[in-house]
Amino acid sequence: MTSPPMKERLCTQPPTTDFTDEHRHVSGCALAAPEVLGHASPNKNADREAAMAGGSRESRREFLKLTALGAAGALAAPAIGSTAARAAPKSLTMMHESSFVPPFDAFFKNKLAAAYEKETGIKVNYEVVSVGSLQARVTTTAENNSGPDLATLSFNWAFLFDEKLVDVSDIAAEVGKESGGWYDTAQEAVVVNGKWKAIPYANIGQLMNWRTDWFKQAGYEKFPDTWDELLEAGIKLKKMGHPFGFELGHGFGDNHGWLYPLLWSYGAREVEADGKTIVIDSDETARAVDYCRRLYKETMLEDCLGWTDVNNNKAFLSEQISCTNNAESILWAAKKDFPDMAKVIDQSENPKGPKGRFHMLNPQAHAIFSHTPDKQAAKDFLRWLMVPKQLGPWYDIAVTYYQPFLHAYDDAPMWKVEPRNLPYRDALKTAHLPGWPQPLSRAQSETIAKYVVIDMFAKACAGKSTKEVIADAKAQLTQIYKTA
Repeated sequence: MTSPPMKERLCTQPPTTDFTDEHRHVSGCALAAPEVLGHASPNKNADREAAMAGGSRESRREFLKLTALGAAGALAAPAIGSTAARAAPKSLTMMHESSFVPPFDAFFKNKLAAAYEKETGIKVNYEVVSVGSLQARVTTTAENNSGPDLATLSFNWAFLFDEKLVDVSDIAAEVGKESGGWYDTAQEAVVVNGKWKAIPYANIGQLMNWRTDWFKQAGYEKFPDTWDELLEAGIKLKKMGHPFGFELGHGFGDNHGWLYPLLWSYGAREVEADGKTIVIDSDETARAVDYCRRLYKETMLEDCLGWTDVNNNKAFLSEQISCTNNAESILWAAKKDFPDMAKVIDQSENPKGPKGRFHMLNPQAHAIFSHTPDKQAAKDFLRWLMVPKQLGPWYDIAVTYYQPFLHAYDDAPMWKVEPRNLPYRDALKTAHLPGWPQPLSRAQSETIAKYVVIDMFAKACAGKSTKEVIADAKAQLTQIYKTA
């Protein structure tokens, strides 16, 4: 797919109805203007482009100007009498990106909003924005201090806009207590300076998608448990005419979805948890790079180096590859358009390396803007929405496309509809944002925007030495953290 010019692709989304574009398989990080970060990623209908930016109060203000942009327990519903005493607003507006699962949006508008209005007299407008445009809308709303009362945030946006968001720590505590507790990873993207600036409602995860029939022909009844075993299987499958296909280009979701977990699984990191000590130049990184080079050369199609997020979907569904890293959308598309193929597709957690098994975190969260006239009314609604009586059926509508961050839903009915999706639930335990274990920061965001880790691996696959690519990555990180 030809990428549009840099400035166009920063904030645009190519219109398409091609199911292989995944529509929304990974939410992008905060977009970074090319004037700030010097790079912009290609867009797609599934994985919106991403380049995260954030940092100090000054840098975040600068960024905002530069961008163009029933289960277990139940919480008490907001007290209608007390709301009336405050002269409650007649309406609230929640902004959401158009869902990959249309019934998800329809259920909110037709069921949840109607139920809340009947109960409280407050009309909740569900404002749906097109795929790829949510970041710009959130940016505009935050900068202008006007617009919707609540919105969905992704990735590091709670950090980026924290001064424009209401502290919802009290809601987070109540929800966690009444709904089985939060997954530890839930806090990673929404807690800023010790305060919850959004309530995470779901993750959109990524797993290994593979053809069970071809793996069986190669002698594998289940998916390889380790990276070494995956390499062994891939060599056999490629010789049989069924190569692998993992993204190594400048997309956002499907490259990060396996390369960061690969790096971490070898014990390697870009920066320590202190957010300033650069540790990319290590034996662990070298081993991860060497492995990636072998996996590419011995198991994959050569053109994977230029792939973005759409390419692996098309290759898988056209039976060119036997394995890739992706969201649930491949199986969903196959069940819809290629039912026979769907029968021989499965999804598994990422393989483990010497230091464990890891996955990429792609959180979705609801936040309240600080300009909201009646913050308590907005908090009452958000608290009501997170009650299992409301939230459970909403999850069920989307089956498991949205994976809850609350343990009350670990055995929810939706997981029984399609057992092949269960690994998405389990992957939450080992999922992190790109850049982990360092905290969210402007520098951390810029490393993602400039594809430092992705390019380190890709350059090695293209022929550069391990020593060279690590030195390049270290030099980039040093410059970024020096000037951040």
